[in-house]
Amino acid sequence: MGKETRFTVLGAGHGGKAMAAHLALQGFPVTLWNRTLDNILVIALRGGIEVESQDEGPRGFGRLAQVTSDMKEAVQGADVLMVVVPSTAHADIAAAAAPHLRDGQIVVLNPGRTGGALEFRRVLRESDCQADVTIAETETLLYASRSDGPAQVRIFRIKEAVPLAALPATRTASVLAALASAYPQFIDGTSVLHTGLNNMGAIFHPALALLNAGRIESTSGEFQFYIDGVTPSVARVLEVLDRERVTVAAAVGIRARTAMEWLKMAYNATGTTLYEAIHNQPGYYGITAPPTLWHRYITEDVPMSLVPIAALGRRYGVAVSGIDSIIRLACVVHQTDYWRRGRTLDKLGIEQLSVDELNQLVLGGEA
Repeated sequence: MGKETRFTVLGAGHGGKAMAAHLALQGFPVTLWNRTLDNILVIALRGGIEVESQDEGPRGFGRLAQVTSDMKEAVQGADVLMVVVPSTAHADIAAAAAPHLRDGQIVVLNPGRTGGALEFRRVLRESDCQADVTIAETETLLYASRSDGPAQVRIFRIKEAVPLAALPATRTASVLAALASAYPQFIDGTSVLHTGLNNMGAIFHPALALLNAGRIESTSGEFQFYIDGVTPSVARVLEVLDRERVTVAAAVGIRARTAMEWLKMAYNATGTTLYEAIHNQPGYYGITAPPTLWHRYITEDVPMSLVPIAALGRRYGVAVSGIDSIIRLACVVHQTDYWRRGRTLDKLGIEQLSVDELNQLVLGGEA
């Protein structure tokens, strides 16, 4: 696939707008879909999105081929569907797209959080979707961006390397090849267990927000989240959560990156403890806390990241008392049953699988 590859971006938040505009500026025909037409009306009237960037980044007017809230219209004209919505909406998107998908299309979840591709696959099957589509997910969102207005987006940074894996992994190479002309940044993420269990936001976001709950509510988030918020005690909790995540990964046959390894890889930040490494990351200085606890760091990262990691731990014999305690705190604070709302193994369609069968499913075909 080359410049004639037709992309549809599903979701018009800051990430979806950045992706749609950047693809358009590169010369690809792009359709932008959003569930509510009102949110994309100005983009439809203007015919595209204005992009501002730092330094050498993309800038200019990204003219879109189509702007729509009609899922059938959005899906039918696409070779590649880039899903850029909160992971809490992945199942809804799968159900809405299912009747319109056709053989040979590629669906990429940007990102999958934990278990995104598995959940998407289960919903397509339950919707009786017969099309042979390839589902893939990324480990993190490629863009750091924000909306500057109804038809404006600012791109702060495009990450240099983002792991991507298809389900099954035997299809990853063909997805990377299809995306290469638009996104050379995507690299082989090994499997969707790797992309899902290397989910660092699951470890950093919910615990940090909940352990700073009093401060967030009393200051409306007016403090440095990763610097003031990560005290030695908070960092010790993060270390325990991280150890549990890595142990769950090992139980399903995966060597996951530790938080320390990730900080070294992503930011070249090092230290003898997680507390030191976080405080040695210059990029964390100046990032303020969420203004409220009703924030995706809890509402999304708990059900879509921590719940599936804990569920895998329970299924395959790993003690996850630290992760459980953070999930329970979130349930209490939000008066919500995040276990019921979250990605449990039945929602991923893998509740009956042994470790071998799970690996067979993600690496090379049917379980």
